[in-house]
Amino acid sequence: MDSPDYIATALQAIRQERGWSLDRASKATGVSKAMLGQIERGESSPTLATLWKLATGFQISLSHLLQPTITPPGGVQLRSADRLRHRPTTDPMLVAPLFPYDPAFGFELLELTLPPGYERLSAPHDAGVTEHVTLIRGQMAVKVGEAWVELHMGDALRFNADQPHGYRCCGGEPAVFHNLIHYRYTR
Repeated sequence: MDSPDYIATALQAIRQERGWSLDRASKATGVSKAMLGQIERGESSPTLATLWKLATGFQISLSHLLQPTITPPGGVQLRSADRLRHRPTTDPMLVAPLFPYDPAFGFELLELTLPPGYERLSAPHDAGVTEHVTLIRGQMAVKVGEAWVELHMGDALRFNADQPHGYRCCGGEPAVFHNLIHYRYTR
């Protein structure tokens, strides 16, 4: 199932599992009822900002909306960023959910690719959400609160994500980074 189809199915299932109306979901997420309905029917491809609003409002991880959690037998799991990398929304940023959220660990690990000149600002996540960013390739800066922190290849930055934050590609080549997001959620 490709991302738009999975997002539509996942959103509808989460809302129905909780017994939430579109109105209740809209109030919790800040996404209009009309947009929620369009996403659930597969008529609209959400932006990454909208996906984050949905994840925050439903108190779920971002990867919960991108692909199902798969628990491998024996606890060994090998995943390839090259096979997982895709553009799940209308934004030009590429996402590879290396390890989707697993409540046993409390985190998800994403590989994110920012095209040259791209800047993505994010609203605060819930209290207790922490991000760990490690720059793999390229040049980027991370906004934490009001300050931009420049990262060089191999640099790692940890910050409380319950404040405004963002990511910017600062060079002429894509910036590729790992983002480990630790949640306080239990699902």
